[in-house]
Amino acid sequence: MLLISEIYPAICGESLFSGMPCTLVRLSGCHVRCRWCDSAHAFNGGEKLAVDEVRERVRAQGLRTVLVTGGEPLLQPAVTGLLSALLADGLTVLLETSGTIGPRSAVPLRDVPAGVHRIVDLKAPGSGLADEVLDWEGIALLGPGDELKAVLADRRDYEWARDLVRAPGRLPAGVPVSFSPVQDGLSPAELAGWILDDALDVRFQLQLHKVVWPGVARGV
Repeated sequence: MLLISEIYPAICGESLFSGMPCTLVRLSGCHVRCRWCDSAHAFNGGEKLAVDEVRERVRAQGLRTVLVTGGEPLLQPAVTGLLSALLADGLTVLLETSGTIGPRSAVPLRDVPAGVHRIVDLKAPGSGLADEVLDWEGIALLGPGDELKAVLADRRDYEWARDLVRAPGRLPAGVPVSFSPVQDGLSPAELAGWILDDALDVRFQLQLHKVVWPGVARGV
């Protein structure tokens, strides 16, 4: 069984799939508390559903891309069965995860089914999380079919992420990296300017769903 916060049709707001229609499956529960979290409503509560029930709800949306997110979806071991089932349905399957070390029962990044596009956060200092909680071993195993993203609150966050990108061997080769500003925390133009000034090989992005539906926390 899975504890599900919500399932709804959405426009992908982040990642290389930004702008694509998708079915968003948000799992309940999270073991970290980022300062800029925009889905705190998923920390608690939810509806218990079997994998096949979630699968049917996704099918009913009629969309070819599905994004599994949270909270932190890898806290629930049954998520691997859901991801495999969605792949078996011929869908493009995206998994958005915090990239942090979870409890012993959590699914490690390496055990996510092959074929799932893993979108992994790089938690900058502004998130309030310590560097040692990041799953660096799991991040090192990411491949070209995955991606890394960093949501940045200020110049300190930017320099932290920039130095990671520049450090040889610090991040896995061939994995795209994107930077985006915390909404109402960092000017998009300022972040874009820093990237250009440093000629940094990253992708600048905005959280598109927040541009289209400002101030709306659920169902977007």
